[in-house]
Amino acid sequence: MPEPASAAETAYLPPYPHPGQQQAVAPEGWFRDEAPAAPVQDWSQGGGPGGGASAAAEQTAYLPPYPGPDQQQGAAAEQTAYLPPYPGPDQQQGAAAEQTAYLPPYPGPDQQQGAAAEQTAYLPPFPGPEQQEPHVSAAEQTAFLPPQAGAAADSPVPAPVPAQAGNAAEASEATDWSPPTLAGNTVRAVDPAQARAEGRSPIIDPGPQPAVLTAALGLLLAAAAALGQYALLVPLIALQGLTAAGWFRLNGMWPARQGIALAFAGALAADAAVLAVEEAYGAGAIVGTLGAWVLLTLVLQLRSQADPDERMYGLMASVASAALAIICAGYLAADTAAVTVGAAAVAVAVFVRALPLPTATSVGVSLASAAGAGVAVGGITSVGVGGALLGLVAGVCALVGLRVAAYDYPSKFVHMTAGVALPLAAAAPAVYLIGRVVG
Repeated sequence: MPEPASAAETAYLPPYPHPGQQQAVAPEGWFRDEAPAAPVQDWSQGGGPGGGASAAAEQTAYLPPYPGPDQQQGAAAEQTAYLPPYPGPDQQQGAAAEQTAYLPPYPGPDQQQGAAAEQTAYLPPFPGPEQQEPHVSAAEQTAFLPPQAGAAADSPVPAPVPAQAGNAAEASEATDWSPPTLAGNTVRAVDPAQARAEGRSPIIDPGPQPAVLTAALGLLLAAAAALGQYALLVPLIALQGLTAAGWFRLNGMWPARQGIALAFAGALAADAAVLAVEEAYGAGAIVGTLGAWVLLTLVLQLRSQADPDERMYGLMASVASAALAIICAGYLAADTAAVTVGAAAVAVAVFVRALPLPTATSVGVSLASAAGAGVAVGGITSVGVGGALLGLVAGVCALVGLRVAAYDYPSKFVHMTAGVALPLAAAAPAVYLIGRVVG
C-alpha cells in the first residue's frame, strides 16, 4: 500500500472523502446562536470523527451557514417578506370581488331581458309573424315612392288578405269599383297608399247626395238672380261659406277655424265691394279684394309660430280658400240673365254626372245636358242662343270642380261641403266672362 501524502503537500487541496465516511461540518452553534448541526468527519486524513474536525472547521469558517429544515422556513419567510401575499382558496373569492367591485354588474338571465328592452326602447317595433300583412306593409313601404312604368306587367299585384265570413261583402266592395249609384257611394278604402299599391284609383266621386244639394243650390241661385242682386246675395253667402270650409278639409287641415273665418271674411268684403261700385267695375272690385286678402294672409302667416312647413301649407290653403270664396262674387258682378243660365247648367251637369253610367258616357251626357239646359233657359231670358255656349263652358267648369272634390279619398264631410260648392265656385268666372260676351 502506498504511503499517504504528507500534510504539507495536501494542505491546500480540498478534502477527498473516503467511501463510507461523511465530511465533518463545524457546528453552526460556533458562529450563530442556533441549534448545533451534526458533526463533520475528516475525509482527508481518514481518521475518526475527531481527526479532521479542526481542518474542516477552518475550511468552512467563512462559508454561509447551511440552514436546516426548521431554518429553511424562516429563510423562505425572509426572502418573501416584501412580496404580496398569495391568497388562499378562501381569500381568492374576496380578491376577485375587490377586482370586480368597480365593473358594471353582469345581468343574469332575468335581467338580460330588461337590458335588451332598454337598448331597443327607441327602435321601431318589429311586427311578428301574426302582425305582418303582405299588402299593408308593401303599401306603407311604397306609399311615397314614384310609380314605376313597368311595375304592373313585371311584378304581380299583392293579393289582399282573405276576409272572414262576416266581412265578405265589404271585401268584394273594396276590390270592385263601380260608377256612382243613386244609393250613394259607400265604398271607401282605409288607407289611400294601400289602394295605390294595389293599383286602384285614389278618386272617389262625391255621389248623388252632394249632386242633389249642388243642383238645389244652383237652381236657387238661378231663381234668385232673376229677382235681383240682393236676392242673389242670400244663396251666394251660403255658397261662399261651404267653399271656405270644404277647401281646408279637402287639404287635410282641420280644424282651421281661423283660415275659414279669414276666407269667409274676404268673400263678404268682395260682395260688399261689388255692391258698392257700378256694374262696369265689379270685376275690378273682386280683383282688388283678392289682392288685399292675399297680402293679409301672407302677413298673418309670417307672424305664426308654427314650423316653416306648416306655415307654408297654411299659407297655400288660406290663399286658395280665400281666392275661391272671393271668386264666387262673380255671380254678383255678372249679368243676372247669365247667372240664371249658368247656374241652371251647372245644376243639370252635376246631377247627370252622378247617374250610374260609364265614365266616358257620363261625362259626354253631362256636358250635352249642360248645353241643352243653357239653350232652354237662355230662350226664356235675354241670353238667347248664346246660352248653349254659356251652358257648355259652365258645365266643363262644374265637372272640373267636382273632380277636384273627389281627389285622394276625401271624407263625407268634404263631399257635403267641397263636393257641393266647388262645381258652382269654379263656374263663377266663366259665367261672368261668357255672359258679357253673349249678352
